[in-house]
Amino acid sequence: MMALVLGGAVLASVAMMLAWVVQWRTTNCGWVDVCWTFATGTVGVLFALAPIGWPLTWRSWAVAALAAIWSLRLGLHIAHRTAGGTEDPRYTEYRHKWGAQYQPKMFGLLQIQALFAFLPALSMLLAARNPSPDLRPLDVAALVVLVVALAGEALADRQMQSFRADRANKGQVCDTGLWRYSRHPNYFFEWLGWMAYPLFAIDASWPWGWLAFVGPAVMYWLLVHVSGIPPLEEQMLKTRPDAFRAYMARTNAFFPGPPRAAAVRPSPAR
Repeated sequence: MMALVLGGAVLASVAMMLAWVVQWRTTNCGWVDVCWTFATGTVGVLFALAPIGWPLTWRSWAVAALAAIWSLRLGLHIAHRTAGGTEDPRYTEYRHKWGAQYQPKMFGLLQIQALFAFLPALSMLLAARNPSPDLRPLDVAALVVLVVALAGEALADRQMQSFRADRANKGQVCDTGLWRYSRHPNYFFEWLGWMAYPLFAIDASWPWGWLAFVGPAVMYWLLVHVSGIPPLEEQMLKTRPDAFRAYMARTNAFFPGPPRAAAVRPSPAR
């Protein structure tokens, strides 16, 4: 098991080295997030199915399949966006801020990101290696959570794509569909999906399973406090200050909820 864990850490590190080369050659750091997603999914599948003398159960195969589906859906979505020339604004900000030191500092940053690919994948390892052979209520709950999370994130992404494709919305803030109830519904459903792995992992016969909460904890911290919401909202406040401040006043940042009554927009006159 320790050799498997170390192997996963090395694989994540090498993958982010390759991501550094890709962003250097393409001058678009959007590919970094594609590589990170595929690296996390690959390490998760390795953790779930590697032959380490540990019997595989139906849960091992289920976790591997779900890790692959998550990785492919999100990775291909980001790849499609990046191929269109879009770069995450946080990387653009780093490029301006770091100047001539951009590439050396980016290499170090991507190795930190390798750690944050490896830690969530540990949740997949603990879920997949739960020795209980039975289908438990927690397993059913985990499957439901994952399906809801994948569907919700896909819907949020599709709604944002449709909003951006309409030229009439240029300079506006998307506040329709799921985006009416959360400023970042795609991030919320991304985090929700990671909550499924502790449900797979927790069992009286598998005390290590409680450590599977490391995945959702890391993802929540990254999305809400580090590389998700803060740089994106900082950029939105620069480009659409009035509209976005009004949106912030009436809409939850992360967890979905009804728009605040005091700031709900009146319905247009008929």
